[in-house]
Amino acid sequence: VSHLVQRSGNVGSAVGLLYYVNTLGAGAACIACTLLLFPFVGMQRAVYIAAAINAAVAAGALIAYRRERFDLTETEKASPATHAPAPPPLGLAAVLLLAALSGFVALSYEIFFFRTVSYAAGSSATSFALTLAALLIGLASGARQAGQNCASLPREQSMQRAVNALLWASALGVLFLPLLDHLAWIGSGVAGVAFLLVYLIARFWGSLLPNLAEFGIAADNRAGMRTALLYLANIVGSAAGSVLTGFVLMDHLGLVAIGTGLVVAGLICVALLVNRLPIARWEKIARGSLAAALAVLALLAIPRWSENVLEVLQWKGGPETRRFAQVVENRSGIITVTDDGTVYGSGMFDGRFNTDLWHDTNGIVRPYALSLFHPAPRDVLMIGLSSGSWAQVIAANPEVASLTVIEINPGYLELIAQAPEVASVLTNPKVTIVTDDGRRWLRANPGRHFDAIVSNTTWHFRANTTNLLSAEFLDLVKRRLNAGGIFFYNTTGSARVQRTGCVAFPYGARFTNHMLVSESPIAWDFARWRRVLESYRIDGGALFDPRRDQASLDRVVSLEVPASAARSGYRPIEPCPDILARTAGKSPVTDDNMGSEWLTSFGLD
Repeated sequence: VSHLVQRSGNVGSAVGLLYYVNTLGAGAACIACTLLLFPFVGMQRAVYIAAAINAAVAAGALIAYRRERFDLTETEKASPATHAPAPPPLGLAAVLLLAALSGFVALSYEIFFFRTVSYAAGSSATSFALTLAALLIGLASGARQAGQNCASLPREQSMQRAVNALLWASALGVLFLPLLDHLAWIGSGVAGVAFLLVYLIARFWGSLLPNLAEFGIAADNRAGMRTALLYLANIVGSAAGSVLTGFVLMDHLGLVAIGTGLVVAGLICVALLVNRLPIARWEKIARGSLAAALAVLALLAIPRWSENVLEVLQWKGGPETRRFAQVVENRSGIITVTDDGTVYGSGMFDGRFNTDLWHDTNGIVRPYALSLFHPAPRDVLMIGLSSGSWAQVIAANPEVASLTVIEINPGYLELIAQAPEVASVLTNPKVTIVTDDGRRWLRANPGRHFDAIVSNTTWHFRANTTNLLSAEFLDLVKRRLNAGGIFFYNTTGSARVQRTGCVAFPYGARFTNHMLVSESPIAWDFARWRRVLESYRIDGGALFDPRRDQASLDRVVSLEVPASAARSGYRPIEPCPDILARTAGKSPVTDDNMGSEWLTSFGLD
């Protein structure tokens, strides 16, 4: 900035140009990571590329400095400024305050946008990168436009445009959720509308920083230092917005309330800017009144016009659209429940409130089958709680003495407490529930070992799911198993995940859509399983009634396959040698290649 100001004599133009190219590069990096680096290069090589680019920037800066140093003549070096720069209309303290507030609002918007788009996309890995790309490219284009205005327009006109841009950003903020709510008819295209709105809102907000530099920093030899202070204030505000909005507000406010609050916060910035600018009194009154009107509109209209936004984003206007019976929103995500007990976590199917083996609507036969694989699963670890149905079934197993459950989102406990079928799991003396990340908890508790570790993992292509499916995670699990212990985890049909399990462990098989792996031969015992099922009791009631459920029990323990599935070649149990043959040529899932997270969106996995 200091270098460009010495050449142009215009701080706003210099800041706008540099912020434009820097932020545009950041947006391009998001797209490059989405389309190229993460899907095809992997995490570690992406880091190497970033480090190499940093080194190239440093080398380029040194080369440019040395070349320009030798190109300057002694006369050019000694020539004084021909005129004193005009004093800026705003004091530095006011500019720093506005920069901090604008950073707070902008980064809070980024978190809010990501929450919205991620929910609509079912927590896909690409949703964060593409949302951030739209935001950064919007900020870049807004900064460029503001820089050009600062260079070509009279200062008073630049001030008017700066205020107008923030008013437009606030108006679009009012419309963001309502438009998504009322565009169900375009189906999955609603994500494209969201990206467009993110870009436009960011474009108008992106104009503020160059304008603040123009209005508050003189074009003298201290312009670079003052710009550094301006940028520092903006980043401090951005960090505060990330922490307060992401970790505090989202634990207490829902999507609609946060969207409303951000519009109002942005309008407070408008009011402060209008109050400090040396513009005509009538302009201050007019723009201040418009800001107040938009604030009232936001408070009244956004909640009313966005009352069905979660349902619309969930089902995209499909025929199954219905109102949610329960909604829990916190910093970990959005959990929704339909009136039939179906649970959705951040926009994707997450299970059902059901422990009835004879009317199995959620694959509940899988936790009931624990005694089929292990003769005495006394100490069990379960990663992921969700509806609590699996925890209820495993805790009721007469062979289980203790069940430790690790759940990252405490919102599920709130829902389970209201569901009679599973509520008792919260007070079961066998059960200990810990709020933490499953992988982090395993790393932090090297002294804990289990007979069985169970993970009803979410869909293999969702963001961060690789952390519970990779070869590195399987190696960590291996070190937490007792002798003869088993790891039983969901693959959601992924051939790569199944292959990874068979490569990581010497013994294993697929049971329905779950992998069962161990370092010891697995003792399949259907007679033992029948005995355990016959003795099962949940909440004091017997699972099995010999007068009524004999045929159902026979069908379950025989793993009878429906005729339609049998004709398609479906096998409920598939040993690892067959899996390895079927998946030959597929690469195992690792932390570095991130499994299917970045490939599925493009149909490449």
